[in-house]
Amino acid sequence: MKRVGKSKVADRSSQGSKKTSSKPVKPGYSKASLKPKSKDSFVKKEKPEVKTTVKSEGKMLKAEMRLNRYLANAGICSRREADKYIEAGIVTINGNVITELGTKVKFGDVVKFNDEVLAPEKKTYVLLNKPKDYVTTLDDPHATKTVIDLIKNGCAERVYPVGRLDKATTGLLLLTNDGDLAEFLAHPRNNKKKVYQATLDKPAIRADLQRLLEGVTLEDGDVKADDINFVDTADKSIIGIEIHSGKNRIVRRMFEHIGYDVKKLDRVYFAGLTKKNLPRGKWRFLSEKEVTMLKRGIFS
Repeated sequence: MKRVGKSKVADRSSQGSKKTSSKPVKPGYSKASLKPKSKDSFVKKEKPEVKTTVKSEGKMLKAEMRLNRYLANAGICSRREADKYIEAGIVTINGNVITELGTKVKFGDVVKFNDEVLAPEKKTYVLLNKPKDYVTTLDDPHATKTVIDLIKNGCAERVYPVGRLDKATTGLLLLTNDGDLAEFLAHPRNNKKKVYQATLDKPAIRADLQRLLEGVTLEDGDVKADDINFVDTADKSIIGIEIHSGKNRIVRRMFEHIGYDVKKLDRVYFAGLTKKNLPRGKWRFLSEKEVTMLKRGIFS
């Protein structure tokens, strides 16, 4: 049985309007996060689908690629979602409706999605420290403030959140137009580690934290914390919790199950990325090193 030991989680994000450091954030844990328990693992790369390339305007353009990948590269959706759109008949190539999966797009083809001409956008990766009251569900017609509002003046490409944070939750959120990476990070089977700091409505009892370590059964199945602890033993209402599950409102529901309400929830770590030098409401582009880390899966 795991023991609930000394605090491993704390949110020490810098305050004020400091400039974002130009140095890449090293993959791993900040002082605010939990100690990793396993070595980095590597994910096998997909075999390239491109057969040839054509040089145009100083860039090497892919001469042929699968249509679902083309849609993902255009920032429309993931490859899996693209297959559904193709089968629904809302994608055309050179004016012809395409419904056959595996269809290839060749250099010079005109691809339209819902009658809009598409072109593969530059891959863009944005890390945002989300403030409270902004929604990540971009298709909500009633939302007055979305996370896109925070970056629209500095990011020309169409990017979308990887996963969700509910309206009241703050902290790290990754946005990208790289559909393949978004699908890889969001898929439950890949178990990407997330660390949250939760402020509860009352001081927590150590035995209750142990219950979450051992696992509880919610309405949609069993779930447990990978690690959990008091952030500061002087205030036992502030808890650090590490999880892999990506279920909706999972941290709040876990605490509700054992008799606590979460008053504040802040994500301080996601897939090797931390809030270091990133004040609330601010954002930055990922470094090349960080993008490589995410794509190769060399993080917990």
